[in-house]
Amino acid sequence: MKRFWLVLLSLGLVLALSASAMAVDVKFSGSFYAAGMYLDKTSFNKDSYTISSTSTQNPGISTAFYYQRLRVGTEFIVSPGLKLVTRFDAMERIWGGARSTTPDPITAAADSAGTRAENENIAVDWAYIDYVSPIGTFDVGIMNYGATGTIFGNGSYPAGRIKYSYTIGPATINADITKVLDKSYSAVTTTSNFTDADNDAYAIEGVYKWKDGLAAMKVIYYNYAGTRPAANNYAKKYFLFTPYAIAKIGPVALQAEFNYATGDLKNYDNGTANVSLKNISGWIDATATFAPVYFGGTFAYISGDDLTTSDKQEGGTLTGGIDWNPCLIMFNQDITYWAGAINGYSGTFNNSSPMGGSAATGTPGAWFGQGRVGVNPLAALDIMASLSYAKADQQNASLKADFGWEIDVTGTYKLTNNLSYMLGVGYLFTGDYYKGTSNANRISDDYMLINKLTLTF
Repeated sequence: MKRFWLVLLSLGLVLALSASAMAVDVKFSGSFYAAGMYLDKTSFNKDSYTISSTSTQNPGISTAFYYQRLRVGTEFIVSPGLKLVTRFDAMERIWGGARSTTPDPITAAADSAGTRAENENIAVDWAYIDYVSPIGTFDVGIMNYGATGTIFGNGSYPAGRIKYSYTIGPATINADITKVLDKSYSAVTTTSNFTDADNDAYAIEGVYKWKDGLAAMKVIYYNYAGTRPAANNYAKKYFLFTPYAIAKIGPVALQAEFNYATGDLKNYDNGTANVSLKNISGWIDATATFAPVYFGGTFAYISGDDLTTSDKQEGGTLTGGIDWNPCLIMFNQDITYWAGAINGYSGTFNNSSPMGGSAATGTPGAWFGQGRVGVNPLAALDIMASLSYAKADQQNASLKADFGWEIDVTGTYKLTNNLSYMLGVGYLFTGDYYKGTSNANRISDDYMLINKLTLTF
């Protein structure tokens, strides 16, 4: 009995001592958008195209619909330096459109922890502890992953992580461990009969800041063993080196990033010759502002895979990322997620990141260039026009190089400090790349209209 009362008293003391840790403040932030899209062609091919003995791709039709998304972030501030951070997405759907009926990872939203079906109602993306200790800042839980340096190459989505950050003067050291995939035996994966088949990433980053910019270097080691249960067991083991810089020099804002992935794309357990990985990407972006006018330019490169080299892969691992949307049609995530990738012939398609798609096309990579000019005739109004061109880095199986030329014009008006309305039109002069493996295939140009009302809070 004494032991019982001792345990009960101890629990009471623990509760009493921890009472001060109750949340004392809650902060909300987030965004809501409602948008309308008109796309003139859902595929680039002018004629019906036989994909297989049972499948035919018809010429692209037009489509038009409205869609929306609510995203809310919440910080439960327990005490100075300690908080719980959460985020959820809700009502992410086409107005009156068909609902997803397959809550399966294949239909998962690109930047969410939830499936597409869950995001059509509500899906919690983040839940993690942020603790500022005397020896540095610790983040533990499911949080944002896939965002490094500039927006180029980023594909943000939630993952389980442990992060550590320490700042001294202008320098910061960041380190993290990320669990991307776990196949261990559990109450859910009861059929699992193997170990060491997880996907893990380990990273360290150094950042140096000054008044008008920063320079940094991040190194990530990927140990992806999720493919090991396959018949010919192998793992991906490679490093990613990412130096980047962001700076403002007078009226010019500059961004630059370089990515180099090297190691083994397929490291076999059974003695089969390994397939090495040598993939690079990078960009330079500059915007010069001479109010009320500004000028900008972007150059980006993503190496493609050469199908004639079976012992190594030069493309497909690194992409432009779904966060980087340089055009309204080419390489745009809104079109890819809401209307789908725009198909051409022989497995070619335009999606949110230039990476190809089939045995015939491989992963072609891309050269991309853009020039833009904008004007702010009113403090609340921004009008911008851009001209972009892209071509494939690799031309496999007689494919042509050009993705095409695109002209975009957008206007954004701030109705209030938190509410803005955007209207845009884009026209793509479709390139011969989408003719696939035959120059006789006929393709169509494409254009789109979009308007978007965005609330931030």
